[in-house]
Amino acid sequence: MASPSPAKVNVECPHCGFKQMEYAAAKSSICRQCGRYFSPFAPKPGLKLRVREETPAAPVTSTSSIFGKFEDFWKRQQSSIIECFECKRKQQVCGSATSTICPACSAHIDLRDYKVTSGFSRTIRTRGDVHLTSKGDLGSSSVICRCALIEGRLRGNLHCDDTATINFAGKIPGRISARRIIVERKSDVHCFRRVCAESVEIRGRMSGEIVAQIVTIQKKGALEGDVTARAISVEKGGMFSGQLVIGRANLTQGELLEEQKPGIPSVPESDFSAVTQRPLPAT
Repeated sequence: MASPSPAKVNVECPHCGFKQMEYAAAKSSICRQCGRYFSPFAPKPGLKLRVREETPAAPVTSTSSIFGKFEDFWKRQQSSIIECFECKRKQQVCGSATSTICPACSAHIDLRDYKVTSGFSRTIRTRGDVHLTSKGDLGSSSVICRCALIEGRLRGNLHCDDTATINFAGKIPGRISARRIIVERKSDVHCFRRVCAESVEIRGRMSGEIVAQIVTIQKKGALEGDVTARAISVEKGGMFSGQLVIGRANLTQGELLEEQKPGIPSVPESDFSAVTQRPLPAT
């Protein structure tokens, strides 16, 4: 007895509209009119268009994620110039590198970023950035980095090659030095040791000793303490209370000011022997 033949149905080519008979169990077929492959029982393109109209945000999300991935890729491809901690030799490294070796002295250079969210007491020396969160407690004796954001408790010394941003209310017993120091508006910080920088920008409240090139106190900012600087600017609404020294001559380069010694003008010795003595008038 012969087995029944499989059932056939009439299907339409989605490309040219040609209709032809095809087996009901077929997964794909070829159009006898235009010769293109198609799926006989796939949903019509019109259904897909209606679904996209109902969810117009989906293409925007995918596009934004593509731009985000491209931005991350571009950041990784960018290079930067770093300096060796030991011999001070500069070299160019890739933005995605986490460490490198100095070609001059073979010293290891850390390039990682650190985010401190709890207690941390290990010494940090990196050419990357350091973020001390509000719940972090950084008890390292020395922290050397490129940029730092201080939102938690800092108990050690901090040195930044670029910018140190303080957004913290409390006491800082360690020494802070950077090219630029910013005290944010919500800050109320008291520094026990000297703060050294090229420029200091006070937006909140700060007390302590500052040695800098330029000190700027913005509106609603307050600074209390001793300031030694080349220039100071206090905007309307700002407040400064303490001792101010402008352009002190005996600052060292470690204090980010040029070392200058006060010049003592030399007075030429007069030859009093050549002067004829005259009698004083009688009184």
